[in-house]
Amino acid sequence: MNFLRGVMGGQSAGPQHTEAETIQKLCDRVASSTLLDDRRNAVRALKSLSKKYRLEVGIQAMEHLIHVLQTDRSDSEIIGYALDTLYNIISNDEEEEVDDVEEENSTRQSEDLGSQFTEIFIKQPENVTLLLSLLEEFDFHVRWPGVKLLTSLLKQLGPQVQQIILVSPMGVSRLMDLLADSREVIRNDGVLLLQALTRSNGAIQKIVAFENAFERLLDIITEEGNSDGGIVVEDCLILLQNLLKNNNSNQNFFKEGSYIQRMKPWFHVGDENSGWSAQKVTNLHVMLQLVRVLVSPTNPPGATSSCQKAMFQCGLLQQLCTILMATGVPADILTETINTVSEVIRGYQVNQDYFASVNAPSNPPRPAIVVLLMSMVNERQPFVLRCAVLYCFQCFLYKNQKGQGEIVSTLLPSTIDATGNSVSAGQLLCGGLFSTDSLSNWCAAVALAHALQENATQKEQLLRVQLATSIGNPPVSLLQQCTNILSQGSKIQTRVGLLMLLCTWLSNCPIAVTHFLHNSANVPFLTGQIAENLGEEEQLVQGLCALLLGISIYFNDNSLESYMKEKLKQLIEKRIGKENFIEKLGFISKHELYSRASQKPQPNFPSPEYMVFDHEFTKLVKELEGVITKAIYKSSEEDKKEEEVKKTLEQHDSIVTHYKNMIREQDLQLEELKQQISTLKCQNEQLQTAVTQQVSQIQQHKDQYNLLKVQLGKDNQHQGSYSDGTQVNGVQPEEVGRLREEIEELKNNQELLQSQLAEKDSLIENLKSSQASPGTDEQSSATASARDSEQIAELKQELATLKSQLNSQSVEITRLQTEKQELLRKTEIFAKSARAPGESEAGTAAKTTDVEGRLSALLQETKELKSEIKALSEERSAIKEQLDASNSTIAILQNEKNKLEMDVTDSKKEQDDLLVLLADQDQKIFSLKNKLKELGHPVEEEDELESGDQDDEEDEDEDDGKDQGPI
Repeated sequence: MNFLRGVMGGQSAGPQHTEAETIQKLCDRVASSTLLDDRRNAVRALKSLSKKYRLEVGIQAMEHLIHVLQTDRSDSEIIGYALDTLYNIISNDEEEEVDDVEEENSTRQSEDLGSQFTEIFIKQPENVTLLLSLLEEFDFHVRWPGVKLLTSLLKQLGPQVQQIILVSPMGVSRLMDLLADSREVIRNDGVLLLQALTRSNGAIQKIVAFENAFERLLDIITEEGNSDGGIVVEDCLILLQNLLKNNNSNQNFFKEGSYIQRMKPWFHVGDENSGWSAQKVTNLHVMLQLVRVLVSPTNPPGATSSCQKAMFQCGLLQQLCTILMATGVPADILTETINTVSEVIRGYQVNQDYFASVNAPSNPPRPAIVVLLMSMVNERQPFVLRCAVLYCFQCFLYKNQKGQGEIVSTLLPSTIDATGNSVSAGQLLCGGLFSTDSLSNWCAAVALAHALQENATQKEQLLRVQLATSIGNPPVSLLQQCTNILSQGSKIQTRVGLLMLLCTWLSNCPIAVTHFLHNSANVPFLTGQIAENLGEEEQLVQGLCALLLGISIYFNDNSLESYMKEKLKQLIEKRIGKENFIEKLGFISKHELYSRASQKPQPNFPSPEYMVFDHEFTKLVKELEGVITKAIYKSSEEDKKEEEVKKTLEQHDSIVTHYKNMIREQDLQLEELKQQISTLKCQNEQLQTAVTQQVSQIQQHKDQYNLLKVQLGKDNQHQGSYSDGTQVNGVQPEEVGRLREEIEELKNNQELLQSQLAEKDSLIENLKSSQASPGTDEQSSATASARDSEQIAELKQELATLKSQLNSQSVEITRLQTEKQELLRKTEIFAKSARAPGESEAGTAAKTTDVEGRLSALLQETKELKSEIKALSEERSAIKEQLDASNSTIAILQNEKNKLEMDVTDSKKEQDDLLVLLADQDQKIFSLKNKLKELGHPVEEEDELESGDQDDEEDEDEDDGKDQGPI
């Protein structure tokens, strides 16, 4: 401070000390002083002088200030002073109030100075990198001036500074840390800095987006109160716009990150609509624009439709429709909301269907479309609002054939409400079409044209519409009424709208063309309008009349004899002239407002006078202008050829459509078969799992069975040893009774086993007898196959013989042909020579006749051989089929034989098991009988029975011997 007082005191002491000298002394002190306090005071003094003496300080001190930033980073105070001074030099902010003229001049000079000083500063890219490194300092006196200085640099020379930051390591990431600063001043200025940084630079926009900018900005907006927040919310929204507009990558990232869902709370305006502050209106306006950025028609169709789908699913569209139907909403917010809803539903069927179902909160409830159309055809409404409603109606009908049908149906006689209690959309459009307000005429005509866009069905349906003009007069068609108004010479805007409607209606609809030409006054009116030499204002009407007449020629199906294509062309040539007609047709595309309307779908006009062309109509003109020009110059023969080509193309298209349907059906069948295969695979896997489980269970049962057999053998041994012990020690009578009971049980078991054995024997005999028959079949099939193979071998041998004969015949034919050629050549030579012409000609003719006869005979024989070869090949294929059938039969019989052999083997095993069991039973019975005998109990009954059985067996043997004796 003492140094500053000395400098200022010296400055006022005498006139020799000018401001430049003072600044020079301060700069010298900054450069030469070794004490930090002296340098700090000098920089502070430069800061105080930098606003008033900006040029002098900038020229003399900039280099020293940059040097201070490089060398004195340890002292935050001097760094802050240096950054503030540089900001004052580069920034164009003017605080002093001056007159308008002086202000304009000073602003221009200030901008020039700012850009020049910025250019000097960034000439060394290291200066920008140094500034980025200073922003890492947390000290408020360093970070805040650094943010302001970098923002000013970006405002002055944005692209150059952006490029330096882009190539700087971690440059963008350092700036993103500003959004997380707890000090609101730095955070808010950081948002402004990122605004300037992301403007028109897609690479930086992507980096900022992937540095989690969306999450941080949305958090700030929520913290600040959404639409009720201050200017910080607006700044954040503008930054979001910079990041998303015309950046498909960031838009996709925004959608995939589920950030669209976080936009819904922005549009909760509440029940009290009285508190609409200016900042709230601004915030909501920018919020609506941000929604439109995501669903703009200029975006890729896939990205737009995915955002539209997300907006419907999260309820954002429903919230916008609530604002649309609310009361007390400011006019500009209502207009922007209508435009936003328009683009959210444009071309997306689900959203369009929802919008058609929205009703206004009136009594009785009316569809939102009807309420909006009432505003469009009301001349008291603001022009911008009427344009927005027209755009909304166009977007509702865009690629929406269902909606087009609903609008047209409200005009048809069967659907009009006879009571007149409710007004339909069609009635509103007709009322606007024939009102006295030219703007309503134009809007209604364009809206009705969009109901017919690319929809031949509705074009034909609209021909049924009848209008009651006055009491007592018969109704006239809508088409006739439109042409009547045209011929009455109404305003240019009305005629342009009606001509655009008629051109859209008649294009690609021969039936409508026939109806139009059926009125004999229409063609003379059009030719009269085109042929006249009118002023510049009427040239557009002439061009549209030429387009309508050209459409009547190009889409004419020649159903009216008096207005066939050729006759209309002759009429043009006589009344107008082809060149004049083409010139008038070109007036449309050459109009100054044509190119403006063709750029964007939204009808955005500064005033009603500019409302001339519709965007979709410009597409139609571009499509038809060339083909109409060709059609005018074509002859009748070329027309016929073109019609034939059209018919051929239609047939081809129908064939292609048929095959497409077949392919579609086959694809569906293929999908069904794939599903069946997958189902069968799953079932197969389940069955295999079940089989595995059953196999494991069977194995477990087998193991248990073997274990039980072993245990049974041990029990039998134990019983034998126990019975021996009782024999030695004496037996009780109860034991004897128990043994007798066991003998009875064993006998019964023996009888049962014998009966089972007999059944198995009979089963084995049956299997043997059945096995014999397959054996014979197999032998017969083998014999048949052997015969077939021999026959095939003979046929092959015969075929080879025939082929060799055919080859030899072919060689002979070739030889004869060469001989014939040689004779013909000799004949020509003899004809030229004079020697014995008669003899040579006669000999040559005889030889030629002989060769031709032999050749024809050989050709006949060759044909016969070919027919025989064909018959033999057919016979060979038939024999081959028989052989395949016999082979398949043999394979089936072989499988049956294997099964029968396995059954026989199983039966033999079971028989052996039964015999073993019988032997064990006999052994047990025998041992028990011996025990009874040893115990002194009689066994006579059993012996007698056995002896009786033996006697019976002997008697049977004797009887058998007697029977066999005589034989």
